[in-house]
Amino acid sequence: MSFQRFVEVGRVALVSYGPDEGKLCVIVDVVDQNRALVDGPISVTGVHRQTINFRSLALTPFTVKIGRNAREKSLKAAIAKAEVLPKWEATSWAKKRALRKTRATE
Repeated sequence: MSFQRFVEVGRVALVSYGPDEGKLCVIVDVVDQNRALVDGPISVTGVHRQTINFRSLALTPFTVKIGRNAREKSLKAAIAKAEVLPKWEATSWAKKRALRKTRATE
């Protein structure tokens, strides 16, 4: 079995460091070999369009079908069509993160 989570346009990623830590975003464009342009969009996941270093991203197994530099409207439609958020909530990765968060607040 080969590696499946490649950095590509449309790949859903989890921000693992910085002010948007723990939020999902979508890779909209690859800037260079170290950075990607990502977008939430802000109304769906709370992440603004910004460049983020690859070291601050954790790639998920989900992808959405979008073109390079997709606008917010088409990105929202693609996320809704691919049902990314319900699929994410059903993963054990998301459940573990939610459990850790509730334990930390107790």
